[in-house]
Amino acid sequence: MFVSYLLVFLLAGTPLVELIAVVPLAIVGGLSPVPVAILGFLGNSFTVMLLIVFVDRVMGWMRARKQKRIGVPEQVKEELQNNEEVILKQDSKKEKRARVLFDKYGLPGLTFFGPLFVGSHITAFMGMSFGSKKSLVLGWMLVSLGLWTIISAVAANYGVSFFLPNVEENGFLIRIFQ
Repeated sequence: MFVSYLLVFLLAGTPLVELIAVVPLAIVGGLSPVPVAILGFLGNSFTVMLLIVFVDRVMGWMRARKQKRIGVPEQVKEELQNNEEVILKQDSKKEKRARVLFDKYGLPGLTFFGPLFVGSHITAFMGMSFGSKKSLVLGWMLVSLGLWTIISAVAANYGVSFFLPNVEENGFLIRIFQ
């Protein structure tokens, strides 16, 4: 039984599998919906957080490398370190405008619909690569993953009881790991 719940945690954190598929499959397999939803959410959100931190570090390294290459003065470097919203003067007006519009309207929509269409890990990567702040991407991703976990767990739980009323209490996952 422990192994099946551990498998839910690990598979939900796997980028190509995703919690939207793991949670309903585990519930149909006979596992309890509440622990499955919690473990699926924790597994997926843990790897998404790791990805966001990694992408943030890589982007910081690339930003420092760009500053060094174009010869940004020390005063501007200090401003960039103290205030992350300062944009380098070499960025075009279109890039500035696109970033402002994306940060203002695009991130909530991306993080809500992204896990359904492209997966949560790619969504987090896209949010970071579009220039959003790490804290905003992380916050919106956690809200989105929480909503998708609840939606998939409730739909699977009620779907199993409605469409498959004769399913035995011990589903196939429980029988496999006994």
